[in-house]
Order: sequence, then structure tokens, then C-alpha cells
Amino acid sequence: MSDWTPDDLGHGYEKRTIALGEDPDGEGTIEATLVRHTPPDPVRAAVLYVHGFSDYFFQDEMARFYTERGFAFYALDLRKCGRSRRPGQTGHYVSDLAMYDRELDEALAIVRRETGDKPVLMSGHSTGGLIIPLWLDRMNRRPGGTKGAGVVGVVLNSPWFDLQGKSWMRTVGTRVIAAVARFRPKDMINLPATDAYGSSLHVSGHGEWEFNTAFKPLNGFPVSYGWLTAIRRGHAQLHRGLDIGVPSLVLRSTRSRPARSWSPDVDEADVVLDVKQIARWSGCLGDAVTVVPVDKARHDVFISKKEPREAAYAVVDTWLRATGLIGS
Repeated sequence: MSDWTPDDLGHGYEKRTIALGEDPDGEGTIEATLVRHTPPDPVRAAVLYVHGFSDYFFQDEMARFYTERGFAFYALDLRKCGRSRRPGQTGHYVSDLAMYDRELDEALAIVRRETGDKPVLMSGHSTGGLIIPLWLDRMNRRPGGTKGAGVVGVVLNSPWFDLQGKSWMRTVGTRVIAAVARFRPKDMINLPATDAYGSSLHVSGHGEWEFNTAFKPLNGFPVSYGWLTAIRRGHAQLHRGLDIGVPSLVLRSTRSRPARSWSPDVDEADVVLDVKQIARWSGCLGDAVTVVPVDKARHDVFISKKEPREAAYAVVDTWLRATGLIGS
């Protein structure tokens, strides 16, 4: 475990590595990276954010939103992602989503030690929005359950709850992918190239956001057979029904719009996931689930255009007040 050191984000950010030892997937020594923002005084609660695929934490506006409301803000770059990826490692590759429990458990332990066992809110985007509920479901089966571990709620931002695209990809296509993964798990699937989403975000294209394109490529990381098989197993677990043990807020766009290249319409829809699938499977989380569609939101609702982004933050603020995590 390392000490806290300055993070490249600046603005009062620090990071520390979480050593994870040898990679079960055979790609050398692995680690995760925990980032924190200068905490408020006093600390009312804490939030731990987990990114999605082809992503990492860079959203200063999100950290400031929570800090202004009394939350100590932390974000985790998972193994082989963002700050945590090392030369020779396959970006975002993992053969079983349950492997992430190691860094999630350790990150949660650090947050609780540093904040004096304050209640912790989990926040996940896209693939992170699948990883977190699966982890919490396993945690909820331990003595004391999720609440005993200090977690009081979850905010999921366009969580990846099913495989988008044609229906055959969710049946025979998934079986074919799993069969290839048995023998060539790190071979990449030949998917159509697209930078529609990435170019809608970054200042070098049509967006307003600065981020490291080595950590978050505009055309995304390639998708391997083994990784997608792990995702599909996670989807199947979710579809059978989870019990995460705490209330959840699910945010999504009001519509999807598949696209390979940018157009103005890309800025006002989810061009990555099928929002109808998010709506369909949200009830599988267990406990109380609140689903709120955000009009004209992008895939990541918190890096949408100004109006839908502000609407999304207003929804979170209202939900936090309703749960009692912040005062009225």
C-alpha cells in the first residue's frame, strides 16, 4: 500500500496505489488506484465512485458536487484501467468480474478508516454500474450485510445491465463468444470502428471535456472475447435477481441513438447502451429502486450538455435529501 501523493488532476486531488499482487489472468503485477479530493469540514458521509469501460476518473465537477454537500469524495481506477494500467497489460481485461472485489473491499476499508466509519454511498457508471451491484450482492450475503459494511445507498449512471444490439447477440452470439473465450480469451472481437461518443465529449472534437485519451480513447478500447464473456456472466447474475441490501438511484437518458460518427443528435442521446434495457432490468437490484430518465442526456449523464447535466445533479440532490444523507 502506498502513501497519498499528488494526482495529475491537481485541484486538491491525491492518489494512492492498492497493490494486488500477481494477476490471476497472467499479466504480471497488478494494482488499483484510489483517488481522493480534499474533504469537507466536517465530513457528513463519503462517496466511492467506480468508472466504466474505456474510462477512468476525471470528473472534477462530480467531486465538487459531493464535497459541497459534506461528502468525502473518493474514486477508484480499477486494475488495468486508467492510472492503474501498466505496460503490457490488456486494457480493462478481467476474466471474472468478482476479481474486482479485492480492490473494492480495500478501497471501502480505506474510505471508512479515513472518514471515521461515516456512511458510504457507492456511485458507478456503465460497466462500473454492473460491477458495483454484483459486488454488493456478494457483500450482502456476508455477516452484517451491506449496511453492516457501512454502505447506505447506490447511484448508478447508465448502468450496463444487458448486451445492446440485435437479439441474436444475447443468445447464440453470447454462446459463440464464450466458446472462443475458452481458447483465445484475449483475442479481440472485430467490431465496427466508432468515435461518435468520444468525439462528442473531448475538446479536440465536439465536446467540452479535457481528459487523458490514453486512459479514455475517443474510439474506446478494443473488446476481447474473455472480457465480454465475464460481462455476460455478470448480466446473467443480475437478471436472476440481486439483493444489494440498500436503496438505489438509477439515472439514464430518455433515448438511445446508435451512431458511428458524430452528429448533433449524438449529444442528446445514449449512443453506447440501450436505455430500454436499463429500464427493464433495474428492478433486479433488490431493495428500493428509483429510476429517473434524464431528457437529452448522453451515455454518461454527468458529462452531458449543461442542461441535462444540471437536471441529473438536481435529481441526485433530491434523492440524497430523501434518504437523509444530507439535510433538507
